[in-house]
Amino acid sequence: MSDVPSDHDIVHALADDLPVGIWVARAPNGEFVYANRMFAEIMGQGGRDDAQVGGYSEPYGIFTRDGQPYPEHRMPFVQAMHERRVVVVDDLTIRRPDRTHVHVRAFARPVSNAAGVITHVVIAFFDVTREVDAEAARAESEHRLQRGQRLEAIGTLAGGVAHDFNNLIFGIKLLAAELAVHETDPERRKSLALIDDITERSAMLTRSLLGFARRGKHRAAPVALDDLIGGMAELLTRTLSGVAIAFDLAADRRGTVIGDRAQLEQIVMNLCVNSAEAINEAGRGGQITLRTHSERTPTGDAIVLEIADDGPGIPRDLRDRVFEPYFTTKTPERGTGLGLATVFGIVESHGGTIEIADGIAGRGTTMRMRFPAAQHAAEPARPSAEHDVPAGTGTVLVVDDDALVRRSVASAIRSLGYDTVEAEGGAEAVDVYRERKADLRAVVLDMVMPGMNGRATLAAMRAVDADVPVLLMSGHTMNEEIQLLLDSGARGFLSKPYSVEALARSLADAIRS
Repeated sequence: MSDVPSDHDIVHALADDLPVGIWVARAPNGEFVYANRMFAEIMGQGGRDDAQVGGYSEPYGIFTRDGQPYPEHRMPFVQAMHERRVVVVDDLTIRRPDRTHVHVRAFARPVSNAAGVITHVVIAFFDVTREVDAEAARAESEHRLQRGQRLEAIGTLAGGVAHDFNNLIFGIKLLAAELAVHETDPERRKSLALIDDITERSAMLTRSLLGFARRGKHRAAPVALDDLIGGMAELLTRTLSGVAIAFDLAADRRGTVIGDRAQLEQIVMNLCVNSAEAINEAGRGGQITLRTHSERTPTGDAIVLEIADDGPGIPRDLRDRVFEPYFTTKTPERGTGLGLATVFGIVESHGGTIEIADGIAGRGTTMRMRFPAAQHAAEPARPSAEHDVPAGTGTVLVVDDDALVRRSVASAIRSLGYDTVEAEGGAEAVDVYRERKADLRAVVLDMVMPGMNGRATLAAMRAVDADVPVLLMSGHTMNEEIQLLLDSGARGFLSKPYSVEALARSLADAIRS
Protein backbone atom coordinates (compact mmCIF):
# COMPACT_ATOMS: atom_id res chain seq x y z
CA MET A 1 0.00 0.00 0.00
CA SER A 2 1.35 3.42 -0.92
CA ASP A 3 1.99 6.07 1.82
CA VAL A 4 1.43 8.87 -0.66
CA PRO A 5 -1.77 10.77 0.23
CA SER A 6 -4.50 10.83 -2.36
CA ASP A 7 -5.62 13.94 -4.16
CA HIS A 8 -8.83 13.75 -2.13
CA ASP A 9 -6.87 13.73 1.14
CA ILE A 10 -4.72 16.68 0.09
CA VAL A 11 -7.75 18.74 -0.93
CA HIS A 12 -9.47 18.03 2.39
CA ALA A 13 -6.34 18.88 4.40
CA LEU A 14 -5.93 22.18 2.58
CA ALA A 15 -9.62 23.02 2.92
CA ASP A 16 -9.51 22.38 6.66
CA ASP A 17 -6.73 24.94 7.05
CA LEU A 18 -8.45 27.68 5.05
CA PRO A 19 -9.55 30.74 7.07
CA VAL A 20 -12.92 30.48 5.32
CA GLY A 21 -15.84 28.23 6.14
CA ILE A 22 -16.43 25.74 3.29
CA TRP A 23 -19.65 23.77 2.92
CA VAL A 24 -20.61 21.48 0.02
CA ALA A 25 -23.99 19.89 -0.76
CA ARG A 26 -25.47 17.92 -3.62
CA ALA A 27 -27.98 19.40 -6.04
CA PRO A 28 -30.86 19.71 -6.28
CA ASN A 29 -31.96 18.66 -2.75
CA GLY A 30 -29.00 19.94 -0.75
CA GLU A 31 -27.79 16.72 0.88
CA PHE A 32 -24.71 17.46 2.97
CA VAL A 33 -21.37 16.35 1.46
CA TYR A 34 -18.53 18.18 3.24
CA ALA A 35 -17.71 21.00 5.66
CA ASN A 36 -14.29 22.14 6.83
CA ARG A 37 -13.08 23.03 10.31
CA MET A 38 -13.65 26.79 9.89
CA PHE A 39 -17.28 26.18 8.89
CA ALA A 40 -17.84 24.37 12.20
CA GLU A 41 -16.11 27.22 14.07
CA ILE A 42 -18.22 29.90 12.40
CA MET A 43 -21.52 28.06 12.71
CA GLY A 44 -20.86 26.58 16.13
CA GLN A 45 -21.53 23.11 14.71
CA GLY A 46 -20.47 20.94 11.80
CA GLY A 47 -22.39 20.01 8.69
CA ARG A 48 -25.73 18.33 9.32
CA ASP A 49 -27.17 15.34 7.50
CA ASP A 50 -30.68 16.27 8.64
CA ALA A 51 -30.81 19.65 6.86
CA GLN A 52 -31.81 19.99 3.21
CA VAL A 53 -33.43 22.51 0.86
CA GLY A 54 -36.46 24.09 2.50
CA GLY A 55 -35.22 23.38 6.02
CA TYR A 56 -31.88 25.13 6.58
CA SER A 57 -32.94 28.00 8.85
CA GLU A 58 -33.86 26.15 12.04
CA PRO A 59 -31.12 23.46 12.18
CA TYR A 60 -28.30 25.91 11.45
CA GLY A 61 -29.84 28.86 13.34
CA ILE A 62 -29.86 31.17 10.30
CA PHE A 63 -31.62 34.52 10.84
CA THR A 64 -31.91 37.90 9.20
CA ARG A 65 -30.12 40.88 10.75
CA ASP A 66 -33.36 41.95 12.46
CA GLY A 67 -33.84 38.56 14.12
CA GLN A 68 -36.35 36.83 11.81
CA PRO A 69 -35.84 33.24 10.54
CA TYR A 70 -34.07 33.53 7.21
CA PRO A 71 -36.45 32.89 4.27
CA GLU A 72 -35.69 29.52 2.71
CA HIS A 73 -36.15 30.82 -0.86
CA ARG A 74 -33.31 33.32 -0.26
CA MET A 75 -30.82 30.79 1.08
CA PRO A 76 -27.44 30.88 -0.75
CA PHE A 77 -27.86 27.28 -1.99
CA VAL A 78 -31.30 28.02 -3.46
CA GLN A 79 -30.22 31.29 -5.10
CA ALA A 80 -27.14 29.70 -6.70
CA MET A 81 -29.27 26.87 -8.10
CA HIS A 82 -31.89 29.25 -9.44
CA GLU A 83 -29.53 31.82 -10.98
CA ARG A 84 -26.90 29.26 -12.12
CA ARG A 85 -24.05 31.57 -11.16
CA VAL A 86 -22.04 32.73 -8.17
CA VAL A 87 -24.26 34.67 -5.77
CA VAL A 88 -23.34 36.72 -2.71
CA VAL A 89 -25.60 36.81 0.35
CA ASP A 90 -24.38 39.20 3.04
CA ASP A 91 -27.30 39.57 5.45
CA LEU A 92 -27.02 36.29 7.37
CA THR A 93 -26.84 36.10 11.16
CA ILE A 94 -26.05 32.74 12.75
CA ARG A 95 -27.33 32.03 16.24
CA ARG A 96 -25.04 29.31 17.52
CA PRO A 97 -26.12 26.53 19.89
CA ASP A 98 -24.10 28.21 22.70
CA ARG A 99 -26.35 31.34 22.32
CA THR A 100 -23.61 33.49 20.79
CA HIS A 101 -24.11 34.94 17.34
CA VAL A 102 -22.01 35.74 14.29
CA HIS A 103 -22.72 37.79 11.18
CA VAL A 104 -21.84 36.01 7.93
CA ARG A 105 -21.32 36.78 4.26
CA ALA A 106 -21.76 33.76 1.93
CA PHE A 107 -20.45 33.16 -1.62
CA ALA A 108 -22.40 30.31 -3.24
CA ARG A 109 -21.05 28.71 -6.45
CA PRO A 110 -22.92 26.04 -8.46
CA VAL A 111 -20.79 23.17 -9.86
CA SER A 112 -21.94 21.61 -13.18
CA ASN A 113 -20.95 18.40 -14.98
CA ALA A 114 -19.96 18.14 -18.62
CA ALA A 115 -23.62 18.12 -19.64
CA GLY A 116 -24.24 21.45 -17.87
CA VAL A 117 -26.28 19.89 -15.09
CA ILE A 118 -25.66 21.37 -11.62
CA THR A 119 -24.50 18.54 -9.39
CA HIS A 120 -23.22 20.40 -6.31
CA VAL A 121 -23.15 23.82 -4.68
CA VAL A 122 -20.05 25.03 -2.84
CA ILE A 123 -20.53 27.85 -0.34
CA ALA A 124 -17.76 29.90 1.29
CA PHE A 125 -18.73 31.55 4.59
CA PHE A 126 -16.89 34.63 5.87
CA ASP A 127 -17.22 35.94 9.42
CA VAL A 128 -18.03 39.66 9.02
CA THR A 129 -19.15 40.28 12.60
CA ARG A 130 -16.59 43.04 13.24
CA GLU A 131 -17.49 44.77 10.00
CA VAL A 132 -21.25 44.61 10.66
CA ASP A 133 -20.92 45.67 14.31
CA ALA A 134 -18.63 48.59 13.35
CA GLU A 135 -21.13 49.76 10.74
CA ALA A 136 -23.99 49.42 13.23
CA ALA A 137 -22.02 51.44 15.79
CA ARG A 138 -21.31 54.13 13.21
CA ALA A 139 -24.97 54.29 12.20
CA GLU A 140 -26.01 54.39 15.86
CA SER A 141 -23.58 57.21 16.56
CA GLU A 142 -24.85 59.17 13.56
CA HIS A 143 -28.45 58.56 14.59
CA ARG A 144 -27.73 59.67 18.15
CA LEU A 145 -26.12 62.84 16.82
CA GLN A 146 -29.07 63.63 14.55
CA ARG A 147 -31.56 62.85 17.31
CA GLY A 148 -29.57 64.95 19.76
CA GLN A 149 -29.59 67.89 17.35
CA ARG A 150 -33.35 67.54 16.86
CA LEU A 151 -33.94 67.39 20.58
CA GLU A 152 -31.69 70.37 21.15
CA ALA A 153 -33.63 72.39 18.58
CA ILE A 154 -36.94 71.33 20.14
CA GLY A 155 -35.59 72.11 23.59
CA THR A 156 -34.45 75.57 22.51
CA LEU A 157 -37.86 76.31 20.99
CA ALA A 158 -39.75 74.93 24.00
CA GLY A 159 -37.54 76.84 26.41
CA GLY A 160 -37.99 80.09 24.52
CA VAL A 161 -41.76 79.72 24.34
CA ALA A 162 -41.99 78.81 28.04
CA HIS A 163 -39.74 81.74 29.03
CA ASP A 164 -41.84 84.27 27.10
CA PHE A 165 -45.06 82.74 28.37
CA ASN A 166 -43.76 82.98 31.93
CA ASN A 167 -43.13 86.70 31.44
CA LEU A 168 -46.76 87.20 30.36
CA ILE A 169 -48.10 85.12 33.27
CA PHE A 170 -45.85 87.04 35.61
CA GLY A 171 -47.18 90.42 34.51
CA ILE A 172 -50.76 89.24 35.01
CA LYS A 173 -49.94 87.77 38.43
CA LEU A 174 -48.31 90.94 39.77
CA LEU A 175 -51.02 93.22 38.42
CA ALA A 176 -53.73 91.04 39.98
CA ALA A 177 -51.86 91.13 43.31
CA GLU A 178 -51.56 94.93 43.14
CA LEU A 179 -55.27 95.33 42.43
CA ALA A 180 -56.16 92.96 45.26
CA VAL A 181 -54.35 95.17 47.79
CA HIS A 182 -56.81 98.03 47.25
CA GLU A 183 -59.92 96.01 46.35
CA THR A 184 -62.69 95.95 48.98
CA ASP A 185 -65.49 94.25 47.03
CA PRO A 186 -65.58 90.54 48.11
CA GLU A 187 -66.66 89.24 44.69
CA ARG A 188 -63.91 91.14 42.90
CA ARG A 189 -61.37 89.89 45.43
CA LYS A 190 -62.53 86.33 44.63
CA SER A 191 -62.06 87.03 40.92
CA LEU A 192 -58.56 88.39 41.53
CA ALA A 193 -57.75 85.34 43.66
CA LEU A 194 -58.97 83.14 40.79
CA ILE A 195 -56.67 84.99 38.38
CA ASP A 196 -53.78 84.33 40.76
CA ASP A 197 -54.71 80.63 40.94
CA ILE A 198 -54.89 80.40 37.13
CA THR A 199 -51.44 81.95 36.78
CA GLU A 200 -50.04 79.47 39.31
CA ARG A 201 -51.51 76.54 37.38
CA SER A 202 -50.13 77.98 34.14
CA ALA A 203 -46.73 78.31 35.80
CA MET A 204 -46.83 74.60 36.69
CA LEU A 205 -47.12 73.78 32.99
CA THR A 206 -44.30 76.09 31.95
CA ARG A 207 -42.03 74.85 34.74
CA SER A 208 -42.48 71.29 33.51
CA LEU A 209 -41.82 72.40 29.94
CA LEU A 210 -38.69 74.26 31.04
CA GLY A 211 -37.53 71.16 32.86
CA PHE A 212 -37.62 69.16 29.61
CA ALA A 213 -36.00 72.01 27.67
CA ARG A 214 -32.94 72.28 29.91
CA ARG A 215 -29.75 70.91 28.39
CA GLY A 216 -26.44 69.82 29.85
CA LYS A 217 -25.55 68.45 33.26
CA HIS A 218 -27.24 70.12 36.19
CA ARG A 219 -26.38 70.06 39.83
CA ALA A 220 -28.01 67.47 42.03
CA ALA A 221 -30.29 68.76 44.77
CA PRO A 222 -32.87 67.33 47.19
CA VAL A 223 -36.06 66.44 45.32
CA ALA A 224 -39.27 65.33 47.04
CA LEU A 225 -40.80 62.81 44.63
CA ASP A 226 -44.35 63.46 45.83
CA ASP A 227 -43.92 67.18 45.16
CA LEU A 228 -42.34 66.51 41.76
CA ILE A 229 -45.19 64.26 40.63
CA GLY A 230 -47.79 66.61 42.06
CA GLY A 231 -46.23 69.43 40.08
CA MET A 232 -46.55 67.37 36.90
CA ALA A 233 -50.14 66.31 37.47
CA GLU A 234 -51.61 69.09 35.34
CA LEU A 235 -49.18 68.45 32.49
CA LEU A 236 -49.78 64.67 32.54
CA THR A 237 -53.56 65.04 32.65
CA ARG A 238 -53.60 67.43 29.71
CA THR A 239 -50.94 65.63 27.65
CA LEU A 240 -52.05 61.99 27.92
CA SER A 241 -55.39 61.70 26.18
CA GLY A 242 -57.54 58.59 26.27
CA VAL A 243 -56.37 57.42 29.70
CA ALA A 244 -57.23 58.15 33.31
CA ILE A 245 -54.42 59.28 35.61
CA ALA A 246 -54.48 58.25 39.28
CA PHE A 247 -52.09 59.14 42.08
CA ASP A 248 -51.20 57.19 45.22
CA LEU A 249 -48.42 59.25 46.78
CA ALA A 250 -47.42 57.89 50.16
CA ALA A 251 -43.72 58.77 50.38
CA ASP A 252 -44.83 62.10 51.94
CA ARG A 253 -42.72 65.23 51.96
CA ARG A 254 -39.85 63.43 53.66
CA GLY A 255 -39.59 61.05 50.67
CA THR A 256 -36.64 62.96 49.27
CA VAL A 257 -33.93 61.81 46.88
CA ILE A 258 -30.80 63.58 45.65
CA GLY A 259 -31.04 64.15 41.94
CA ASP A 260 -31.64 66.32 38.92
CA ARG A 261 -35.27 67.43 38.94
CA ALA A 262 -35.49 67.77 35.15
CA GLN A 263 -34.14 64.27 34.57
CA LEU A 264 -36.50 62.77 37.14
CA GLU A 265 -39.39 64.58 35.42
CA GLN A 266 -38.19 63.09 32.15
CA ILE A 267 -38.42 59.58 33.64
CA VAL A 268 -42.03 60.15 34.70
CA MET A 269 -43.03 61.66 31.36
CA ASN A 270 -41.32 58.96 29.24
CA LEU A 271 -42.88 56.10 31.16
CA CYS A 272 -46.35 57.68 31.25
CA VAL A 273 -46.24 58.35 27.50
CA ASN A 274 -45.22 54.72 26.88
CA SER A 275 -48.09 53.47 29.02
CA ALA A 276 -50.62 55.77 27.33
CA GLU A 277 -49.50 54.67 23.85
CA ALA A 278 -49.80 50.99 24.81
CA ILE A 279 -53.29 51.52 26.24
CA ASN A 280 -54.49 53.52 23.23
CA GLU A 281 -53.01 51.02 20.77
CA ALA A 282 -55.07 48.29 22.43
CA GLY A 283 -58.15 50.25 21.38
CA ARG A 284 -59.76 50.65 24.76
CA GLY A 285 -59.62 53.08 27.63
CA GLY A 286 -57.35 52.46 30.55
CA GLN A 287 -55.63 53.86 33.60
CA ILE A 288 -52.13 54.88 34.64
CA THR A 289 -51.35 54.98 38.36
CA LEU A 290 -48.34 56.76 39.84
CA ARG A 291 -47.39 55.48 43.31
CA THR A 292 -44.67 56.36 45.79
CA HIS A 293 -43.74 54.88 49.15
CA SER A 294 -40.76 54.48 51.44
CA GLU A 295 -39.04 51.13 51.85
CA ARG A 296 -36.19 49.74 53.93
CA THR A 297 -33.67 47.68 51.93
CA PRO A 298 -30.50 45.78 52.95
CA THR A 299 -28.45 48.75 51.72
CA GLY A 300 -30.54 51.45 53.44
CA ASP A 301 -33.75 53.42 53.10
CA ALA A 302 -35.18 53.78 49.60
CA ILE A 303 -37.92 55.77 47.93
CA VAL A 304 -39.97 53.64 45.53
CA LEU A 305 -41.66 55.12 42.47
CA GLU A 306 -44.06 52.92 40.50
CA ILE A 307 -45.80 53.75 37.23
CA ALA A 308 -48.42 51.09 36.52
CA ASP A 309 -50.91 50.67 33.69
CA ASP A 310 -53.56 48.18 32.60
CA GLY A 311 -52.49 48.04 28.96
CA PRO A 312 -51.47 44.93 26.98
CA GLY A 313 -48.21 44.59 28.96
CA ILE A 314 -44.66 43.64 27.98
CA PRO A 315 -44.11 39.93 27.20
CA ARG A 316 -41.86 38.26 29.76
CA ASP A 317 -39.38 37.14 27.12
CA LEU A 318 -38.83 40.78 26.10
CA ARG A 319 -38.49 42.32 29.57
CA ASP A 320 -34.73 41.79 29.64
CA ARG A 321 -34.30 43.61 26.32
CA VAL A 322 -36.58 46.64 26.51
CA PHE A 323 -33.89 48.81 28.12
CA GLU A 324 -31.40 48.13 25.31
CA PRO A 325 -30.76 51.18 23.08
CA TYR A 326 -32.75 51.01 19.85
CA PHE A 327 -34.74 47.95 20.86
CA THR A 328 -38.36 48.78 20.14
CA THR A 329 -41.60 47.05 19.24
CA LYS A 330 -42.89 50.25 17.64
CA THR A 331 -42.70 51.22 14.00
CA PRO A 332 -39.88 53.66 13.05
CA GLU A 333 -42.47 56.43 12.73
CA ARG A 334 -43.61 55.95 16.35
CA GLY A 335 -40.40 55.25 18.19
CA THR A 336 -36.65 54.77 18.03
CA GLY A 337 -36.13 52.58 21.08
CA LEU A 338 -34.30 55.26 23.06
CA GLY A 339 -37.04 56.16 25.56
CA LEU A 340 -36.57 53.25 27.97
CA ALA A 341 -32.81 53.25 27.44
CA THR A 342 -32.80 56.89 28.54
CA VAL A 343 -34.95 56.03 31.57
CA PHE A 344 -32.57 53.22 32.53
CA GLY A 345 -29.54 55.53 32.22
CA ILE A 346 -31.12 58.25 34.38
CA VAL A 347 -32.22 55.80 37.07
CA GLU A 348 -28.76 54.22 37.15
CA SER A 349 -27.01 57.61 37.29
CA HIS A 350 -29.11 58.43 40.37
CA GLY A 351 -27.91 55.28 42.12
CA GLY A 352 -31.28 53.59 41.61
CA THR A 353 -32.63 50.38 40.13
CA ILE A 354 -35.56 49.67 37.82
CA GLU A 355 -37.55 46.48 37.31
CA ILE A 356 -40.62 45.40 35.35
CA ALA A 357 -43.61 43.72 36.97
CA ASP A 358 -47.22 43.03 36.04
CA GLY A 359 -49.53 46.02 35.98
CA ILE A 360 -52.93 46.90 37.39
CA ALA A 361 -55.15 43.92 38.34
CA GLY A 362 -52.70 41.48 36.77
CA ARG A 363 -52.77 43.24 33.40
CA GLY A 364 -50.40 45.72 31.85
CA THR A 365 -47.01 46.79 33.12
CA THR A 366 -45.51 48.27 36.28
CA MET A 367 -42.20 50.07 36.09
CA ARG A 368 -40.81 49.96 39.64
CA MET A 369 -37.86 52.23 40.51
CA ARG A 370 -35.97 52.42 43.79
CA PHE A 371 -33.85 55.46 44.64
CA PRO A 372 -31.61 55.90 47.70
CA ALA A 373 -33.38 58.13 50.20
CA ALA A 374 -31.60 61.39 50.96
CA GLN A 375 -29.84 61.17 54.29
CA HIS A 376 -31.07 63.62 56.93
CA ALA A 377 -33.25 65.42 54.40
CA ALA A 378 -34.35 68.75 55.79
CA GLU A 379 -38.04 69.43 56.35
CA PRO A 380 -39.18 71.41 53.30
CA ALA A 381 -39.58 75.03 54.17
CA ARG A 382 -43.10 76.08 54.94
CA PRO A 383 -44.31 79.20 53.15
CA SER A 384 -44.57 82.27 55.29
CA ALA A 385 -47.98 83.49 56.28
CA GLU A 386 -49.63 85.65 53.66
CA HIS A 387 -49.47 88.72 55.88
CA ASP A 388 -45.73 88.23 56.54
CA VAL A 389 -44.59 90.66 53.82
CA PRO A 390 -41.54 92.65 54.88
CA ALA A 391 -41.71 96.31 53.82
CA GLY A 392 -38.67 98.39 52.97
CA THR A 393 -37.29 101.81 52.15
CA GLY A 394 -34.79 103.22 49.70
CA THR A 395 -34.45 102.83 45.94
CA VAL A 396 -34.29 99.62 43.90
CA LEU A 397 -33.07 99.41 40.30
CA VAL A 398 -35.29 97.13 38.16
CA VAL A 399 -33.67 95.80 34.97
CA ASP A 400 -35.74 93.92 32.37
CA ASP A 401 -36.08 94.32 28.60
CA ASP A 402 -39.79 93.41 28.70
CA ALA A 403 -41.65 96.67 29.45
CA LEU A 404 -44.72 94.89 30.87
CA VAL A 405 -42.65 92.82 33.28
CA ARG A 406 -40.41 95.75 34.22
CA ARG A 407 -43.35 98.01 35.04
CA SER A 408 -45.15 95.23 36.94
CA VAL A 409 -42.09 94.42 39.07
CA ALA A 410 -41.40 98.11 39.74
CA SER A 411 -45.04 98.65 40.76
CA ALA A 412 -44.95 95.65 43.11
CA ILE A 413 -41.71 96.90 44.69
CA ARG A 414 -43.19 100.35 45.22
CA SER A 415 -46.18 98.75 46.95
CA LEU A 416 -43.68 97.38 49.46
CA GLY A 417 -42.50 100.88 50.37
CA TYR A 418 -39.44 101.20 48.14
CA ASP A 419 -38.77 103.74 45.41
CA THR A 420 -37.75 102.38 42.00
CA VAL A 421 -35.74 103.34 38.97
CA GLU A 422 -35.98 101.29 35.76
CA ALA A 423 -33.58 100.24 33.00
CA GLU A 424 -34.66 98.40 29.85
CA GLY A 425 -31.32 96.74 29.14
CA GLY A 426 -27.90 95.83 30.49
CA ALA A 427 -25.95 98.81 29.15
CA GLU A 428 -28.48 101.32 30.52
CA ALA A 429 -28.51 99.48 33.86
CA VAL A 430 -24.74 99.75 34.21
CA ASP A 431 -24.87 103.52 33.48
CA VAL A 432 -27.66 104.02 36.05
CA TYR A 433 -25.81 101.97 38.63
CA ARG A 434 -22.58 103.91 38.08
CA GLU A 435 -24.41 107.22 38.63
CA ARG A 436 -26.68 106.20 41.53
CA LYS A 437 -24.98 103.31 43.31
CA ALA A 438 -24.64 105.36 46.49
CA ASP A 439 -28.43 105.55 47.01
CA LEU A 440 -29.45 102.18 45.53
CA ARG A 441 -30.41 99.51 48.07
CA ALA A 442 -30.50 96.67 45.54
CA VAL A 443 -30.74 95.68 41.87
CA VAL A 444 -33.41 93.29 40.56
CA LEU A 445 -31.83 91.91 37.38
CA ASP A 446 -33.40 89.77 34.64
CA MET A 447 -31.13 87.03 33.31
CA VAL A 448 -32.38 86.81 29.71
CA MET A 449 -32.02 90.05 27.76
CA PRO A 450 -30.87 90.80 24.21
CA GLY A 451 -27.48 92.37 23.62
CA MET A 452 -26.19 92.27 27.19
CA ASN A 453 -27.63 89.46 29.28
CA GLY A 454 -27.87 89.23 33.04
CA ARG A 455 -24.49 87.57 33.52
CA ALA A 456 -22.67 90.21 31.46
CA THR A 457 -24.59 93.01 33.18
CA LEU A 458 -23.70 91.67 36.62
CA ALA A 459 -20.02 91.43 35.62
CA ALA A 460 -20.05 95.06 34.40
CA MET A 461 -21.72 96.24 37.62
CA ARG A 462 -19.13 94.38 39.69
CA ALA A 463 -16.44 96.31 37.87
CA VAL A 464 -18.05 99.43 39.37
CA ASP A 465 -18.67 97.89 42.81
CA ALA A 466 -17.57 94.34 43.61
CA ASP A 467 -20.29 94.02 46.27
CA VAL A 468 -23.27 95.10 44.20
CA PRO A 469 -26.45 93.73 45.90
CA VAL A 470 -28.21 91.87 43.05
CA LEU A 471 -31.38 89.77 43.13
CA LEU A 472 -31.57 87.64 39.96
CA MET A 473 -34.83 86.76 38.23
CA SER A 474 -35.64 84.74 35.12
CA GLY A 475 -38.48 83.15 33.19
CA HIS A 476 -36.32 80.00 33.30
CA THR A 477 -35.99 77.79 36.35
CA MET A 478 -32.81 77.34 38.34
CA ASN A 479 -29.92 76.10 36.22
CA GLU A 480 -26.16 75.78 36.49
CA GLU A 481 -25.42 79.28 35.17
CA ILE A 482 -27.67 80.87 37.81
CA GLN A 483 -26.20 78.64 40.52
CA LEU A 484 -22.67 79.76 39.56
CA LEU A 485 -23.70 83.42 39.88
CA LEU A 486 -25.24 82.71 43.28
CA ASP A 487 -22.06 80.94 44.35
CA SER A 488 -20.03 83.95 43.25
CA GLY A 489 -22.04 86.44 45.31
CA ALA A 490 -25.44 87.19 43.77
CA ARG A 491 -27.86 87.68 46.69
CA GLY A 492 -30.81 85.56 45.54
CA PHE A 493 -32.89 84.20 42.66
CA LEU A 494 -36.59 84.28 41.78
CA SER A 495 -38.11 82.18 39.02
CA LYS A 496 -40.99 83.91 37.23
CA PRO A 497 -43.83 83.98 37.90
CA TYR A 498 -43.39 84.67 41.61
CA SER A 499 -45.66 86.29 44.18
CA VAL A 500 -45.34 89.73 45.75
CA GLU A 501 -44.70 87.95 49.06
CA ALA A 502 -41.77 86.00 47.58
CA LEU A 503 -40.41 89.20 46.03
CA ALA A 504 -40.68 91.03 49.36
CA ARG A 505 -38.82 88.33 51.29
CA SER A 506 -36.10 87.84 48.68
CA LEU A 507 -35.54 91.56 48.28
CA ALA A 508 -35.31 92.04 52.05
CA ASP A 509 -32.85 89.13 52.30
CA ALA A 510 -30.72 90.56 49.46
CA ILE A 511 -30.50 93.95 51.16
CA ARG A 512 -29.88 92.46 54.60
CA SER A 513 -27.08 90.16 53.41
